[in-house]
Amino acid sequence: MIKQGKILKIVGFYLLVILSSIYTIFYINNYGKSLYPRSFFLTNSTAPHYLNNVVQVLLALTAVIVVARVMGFVFSLIRQPAVIGEVIGGIIIGPSLLGRFFPDVTAFILPTTVMPFFEIIAQIGIILYMFLVGLELDLKVFRRSGHAMLAISHASIVFPFLLGSLLALQIFPTLAPADVSFTSFSLFLGVSMSVTAFPVLARILTDQNLQKTKLGAIALTCAAIDDVTAWCLLALVVSIAQETLSRALYTLILTSFFIVAMLVFVKPLMRKAVHSLEKFERVAEGPLALFCLGILISAIATEYIGIHAIFGAFMFGAIIPHHSKAAVDLNNRLQDLIRVLFLPAFFAYTGMRTQISLVSTMDEWMTFAVILGLATLGKFGGTFLSARFTGISWRESAALGVLMNTRGLVELIVLNIGLDLHLITPTLFTMMVMMALATTFMTGPLLQLLLGRNYQEVK
Repeated sequence: MIKQGKILKIVGFYLLVILSSIYTIFYINNYGKSLYPRSFFLTNSTAPHYLNNVVQVLLALTAVIVVARVMGFVFSLIRQPAVIGEVIGGIIIGPSLLGRFFPDVTAFILPTTVMPFFEIIAQIGIILYMFLVGLELDLKVFRRSGHAMLAISHASIVFPFLLGSLLALQIFPTLAPADVSFTSFSLFLGVSMSVTAFPVLARILTDQNLQKTKLGAIALTCAAIDDVTAWCLLALVVSIAQETLSRALYTLILTSFFIVAMLVFVKPLMRKAVHSLEKFERVAEGPLALFCLGILISAIATEYIGIHAIFGAFMFGAIIPHHSKAAVDLNNRLQDLIRVLFLPAFFAYTGMRTQISLVSTMDEWMTFAVILGLATLGKFGGTFLSARFTGISWRESAALGVLMNTRGLVELIVLNIGLDLHLITPTLFTMMVMMALATTFMTGPLLQLLLGRNYQEVK
C-alpha cells in the first residue's frame, strides 16, 4: 500500500507540473504570435516514364522490400532494432543517397510517377499498423498503473513539449511554412518532441531480456500511457491546424463523442461479437471480416471528423478484447504482412521525402544538434526527475529515461502527418527524421552501459 503522504506528494508534483506547463505554453504562444515565418519552396523534377504504372509499382516494391530486409538484418547484427535499418534503407534509396549519386537508378526504380501509389500503400499500411498497436495495448494498464506511472508518463511528455514550444520561438521565422500559424507550429513541434515509440520500446526490452523485469513493466506502462496521451494531443493539434477556432471546437466535440461511443457502445458489442465468432472455428474469415469492417468504418469516421484515419484504426484496435483468440489470430495474420510489405513502403515514402542535402549549412546542422539535444534532454530529464521524485532508484530512473527517449516509427508517422498538413517544412522534416533515428539508435547502447549485459533486475 502506498502511504497517504507519498500519494499527496506525487499528486502535488503532478499538479505543479501540469499547471506551470499550461501557464508557460500560454506565455510562449502569446509571444510567438509576434513572429513571422520565411517560406521555403522545393521543386522536384519529373522522372521519365519508363514503364507502365503497375510494373513500376511492383518493381519499386521489390527494391524497397529487398533493401529493407537487408538493412534490417545488418542492424540486428549490431543489436539494434531492425526498424532502424529499414528506415535507413528507405532513406538510402531516396534522394539523400542513391538519388544524389545515381539519379538514373533512382529514376528507374522509384520514379516520381509511383509516389502517389506509394502514398496510398503507405497510408493503408500505417492504418493497419496503428490498428495492431491498439490491439496490443491493454487498456487495463491504465486502471492499475497508479499515481506514479501517470506522473512519470505525463512528465515525460510535458518537459519535451515545453522545450519544443520554446524551440519554436527560435526556429519559427526560418523553418516554418509561410501559411502556418505560430500556435499550430509550436503545438506540433511540442507533440513531435514528446513521442515515445511503444512498439519499438517493447522490441528493445525483449531484445535486452528486460520485458519481465520491474523496469520493463514500468517502462511499458509509462510508454502505453505516453502513446495514448500523445495521440490525443496530436489529434487536438491537427484539429486546430485544419480549422478555425469554432470549427476546431466542433471537431473536438465530435472526437470526444467518437471516443465515448467506442468505449461505451462499440466495445461491449465487439466483446460479444468476438465471443460468438470464436465458437465457430470453421468460419475463420468471420473475425477477420468483422475487424476489417471495423477498421475501415472507424478510420473513415475519424478522417471525416478531421483528425486523420489512423486515430480511428488505433481506437478500434484498443477496444478489441486484448487476449481473445480472435485478436491473437488476427495479430498473427496481419503482423508479418504489414512488417514485410506495408512498413517498408512507408519507410521508402518517408525516405523519398527526406533530403539530407537540405541540411547543408553550419547553422542548419547546429539547429539539428539543438533539436536532438532538447529532444533528449526533455524526454530523459522529464522521465528521470519524475521517476526519482516518486521514489525510483537512480539507476532505474536513468534507464527509464533512456527507454522513454525511444521514438522510432511512431515519430515518423507523426512527422509525415505534419508534413502533409504543411505544419513543417521539408528541411525541418529532415532534421526531425534524423533526430528520431538518433534517439532510437542510442537507446540500446546507453541501456547496456547503465545496466550491463547480465542485468535481470535492479535492486
